[in-house]
Amino acid sequence: MPLVIALIGIVALILLIAVFKLDTFISFIIVSLGIGLASGLDVVAVGDAIKHGVGSTLGDLTLIIGFGAMLGKLVAESGAAQKITDALLKLVGKNNIQWGLALAGFIIGIPLFYNAGFIIVIPLIFAIAQSSGYNMLYVGIPMLASLSVAHGYLPPHPSPAAISLQLNADLGKTLIYGIIVSIPAVAIAGPIFAKTLKSYKLDLDPALFGFKQVEKDKLPPLGISLLVGLMPVILLSAFSVIKGYMPDNQIVKLLAQPYFGMLLSVFMAIYFLGIKQGQNLESISKSLADSFKDISVILLIIAGAGALKEILSATGTSEYIGRILHNVDINPLILGWATAAFIRVCVGSATVSGLTAVGILAPMFAAEPNFKPELMVLAIGSGSLIMGHMNDGGFWLFKEYFNLSIKDTLKTWTVMETLVSVVGLIGVLILNLFI
Repeated sequence: MPLVIALIGIVALILLIAVFKLDTFISFIIVSLGIGLASGLDVVAVGDAIKHGVGSTLGDLTLIIGFGAMLGKLVAESGAAQKITDALLKLVGKNNIQWGLALAGFIIGIPLFYNAGFIIVIPLIFAIAQSSGYNMLYVGIPMLASLSVAHGYLPPHPSPAAISLQLNADLGKTLIYGIIVSIPAVAIAGPIFAKTLKSYKLDLDPALFGFKQVEKDKLPPLGISLLVGLMPVILLSAFSVIKGYMPDNQIVKLLAQPYFGMLLSVFMAIYFLGIKQGQNLESISKSLADSFKDISVILLIIAGAGALKEILSATGTSEYIGRILHNVDINPLILGWATAAFIRVCVGSATVSGLTAVGILAPMFAAEPNFKPELMVLAIGSGSLIMGHMNDGGFWLFKEYFNLSIKDTLKTWTVMETLVSVVGLIGVLILNLFI
């Protein structure tokens, strides 16, 4: 019976979000209430479980995602992203333009959330396509594949960061492993796949590509742009290693906290990309406040997923599902990937897919003797990116900016996302053999 109730709840969640277009957070709360009451919990217990699920899930995550959004805003508005792209293109030359854009997209994608990153890089892609003579898909796909990989695989992006905390995965290790798995995923879904799109004829609307470009002489230095943009990676990766050698050092413990590393990165951005670029603290603070508004919806989605996870735990459903799945003869990494992939195809949102999958499967993972939570984060993250189609906001964003038919968007965007997902799973399974 618990499994039947849970399945009905998941189907109801999919219908509410994908068919009836109800707000995702409200859908999560309604389904959580329904599962709790149908499982025999009283109203007070259901309310307590929802409150605990929301609070425990957001916790440190609010700081990590909030500081990440602030960092991304300053990287974008200061022109640091523009500086990185220009420098990499000069370095690689026209013949290797795709690889330069893939690398630029990956570096930019670490601090920038996907939708914000998309809006920032599209005008850059348009300008580069015009100056190089290549079509926009040929130069754009490598950059967008990199953004997608960063969004699905790497903390401090919302879904991988939230999944990491729910599985008690080390964020630093997750980031290191994620970068390793990202290399083949970006290469195959980006430059290699884009070569098959070189002959596409696009009828673009130039009015869509206007953006506030920072004048060349006002761009921040390249070294500063790279250092600030990559600072979360540097700190998370470095202190993930250092704390293994100095586990009792209090300063190392503080610096190893993901939220503290993100805060230091924001302080660096405020000074080097804001104050040193001639901005006053008031205008910088306004940008920081605006950036937090942009992620409020994401935080609500994560909170709703946390409520559902807690309800499944409070009713004993998670434990019941865990016992059943424990006897299923399938690699847990493949199971995590497949569960997120199924929900992604039904719901569309990568964030919802990843968080719902981990909420269902977490008890089973904890019982695995050789469980590697960092790899599971990547398996679920890659599954949550598969086959974006008409129920995915990114699908329509891509379609409208590139002025493609639905058929051609499926042949380009959807294939790119599927390659990112499948290659990601293969990379995780190979990495699992060595760590």
